[in-house]
Amino acid sequence: MGERLHNKTALVTGSTSNIGRAIAEAFAAEGAHVIVSGRDRERAARVVEGIRAAGGRADFLVA
Repeated sequence: MGERLHNKTALVTGSTSNIGRAIAEAFAAEGAHVIVSGRDRERAARVVEGIRAAGGRADFLVA
């Protein structure tokens, strides 16, 4: 895990799939606390779980 975004929070809209998900995962890998935003709670839960499983910090916000 990187540290470039340590102590930063990133709100990533549309982060339940495709490029938004990749961006959320990349930000988390760099140390950011990622707020996953989207309309599908189930997909968002999977994204958040994946980030947390990789050692990152993430939460979900309904869009």
